[in-house]
Amino acid sequence: MGATRRTSPRLAGPRLTAAAALALAVTVALYAFGRIHAPDYASSLFGLRGNDANLLKAQVGTALLGLALYQLILALWMYRRLPGAGAAPRPVPPAHRIGGAVLFALSLPIAYHCITAYGVETHSTRVALHSLAGCFFYGAFAAKVLLVRSRRLPAWALPLAGGTLFTLIAVLWSSAALWQLAQP
Repeated sequence: MGATRRTSPRLAGPRLTAAAALALAVTVALYAFGRIHAPDYASSLFGLRGNDANLLKAQVGTALLGLALYQLILALWMYRRLPGAGAAPRPVPPAHRIGGAVLFALSLPIAYHCITAYGVETHSTRVALHSLAGCFFYGAFAAKVLLVRSRRLPAWALPLAGGTLFTLIAVLWSSAALWQLAQP
């Protein structure tokens, strides 16, 4: 399990640097694409346009937030940080991996719609925060995938990567889905 991973800083440094560089590269690439891509406001999400597409994105985004909470609970259990739960049984790590894959797959239609229909926008604080968090989410996800494959990490690396992903999902949800669902 991840909590037992320990290595010397000398061995972990290149892996952590590579993960940070990958996160930065993906984030910058998405940001650049979103800024230079001509937004197509008529772009559809499952045949829906305008407010209907935004409502569907808000609903799927809310499901993603729930799945992210599930992921957080499983991770806390694996790291023996879930109060009263004891050691995680064998099905927990695979359930965490499957949950992460499902979360990523469900996020793709929303991200595709956002980047093609709107690009990266900065006309308001809320929209800029949402755009930047969306770009960084995929960079952070790529870094976590790289880190999770390494057995030579400091014990804090995976929890930091997972916590960053959870935080970004919460920021994305609160800056878009919550806002959309709160509209009269």
